[in-house]
Amino acid sequence: MAVNKLYPDTAAALTGVLRDGMTIMSGGFGLCGIPAALIAAIRDSGAKDLTVISNNAGIDDAGLGLLLATRQIRKMISSYVGENATFARQYLAGELEIEFNPQGTLAERIRAGGAGIPAFFTATGAGTDIAAGKETHVFDGREYVMERGLTADLAVIHAWKADPEGNLIYRKTARNFNPIMATAAKTTVVEIEELVEPGVLDPDHIVTPGIFVDRIVLLATVDKRVEQRTVRKRY
Repeated sequence: MAVNKLYPDTAAALTGVLRDGMTIMSGGFGLCGIPAALIAAIRDSGAKDLTVISNNAGIDDAGLGLLLATRQIRKMISSYVGENATFARQYLAGELEIEFNPQGTLAERIRAGGAGIPAFFTATGAGTDIAAGKETHVFDGREYVMERGLTADLAVIHAWKADPEGNLIYRKTARNFNPIMATAAKTTVVEIEELVEPGVLDPDHIVTPGIFVDRIVLLATVDKRVEQRTVRKRY
């Protein structure tokens, strides 16, 4: 019997999934490819004491910045948080815990978690504060740090196109952290821009197979904000 993965809106797609104290992976890079509508739904749910795994913390009024403003996040596992003043204030006041990761290490920790790999060794961070308290090992004369794979209770991601089975295609840079997070959570909820009929997607173009996707919500509109607008002078 076919499983219906389509939900009418973001609130419905998260019903029965959210709870206080859970760990959530949130896709995107900066404001590119973030599950903005699902993040807003998490805010509206009131779920608190969350551990959020994301490359960054959004900005003050967008992305995960919405959850920081309402103090729903207890801990961030991230690579870069420099665009969010709210984050800085809460961290410096001792109100927010942060686990910093080199960006490649963060990506590999998520990928490893999704692949069922509990830990791996990397040279990144060896001999620095990143390695403090972690197991190290020397391979071929070079020191490596052991990093644990990451998994989550929930992954919220954004994709460009999907079919009803949850097969996903991402658009350009918006692909970023979304595919690996889809594999590393107990439940994956995706917001999409376009829904197509089964068989329309070229199998060679599918990035995330539907086996990793549990719930889908089709967005009526998509707000794609530019985080840093950079222009060159005309000559």
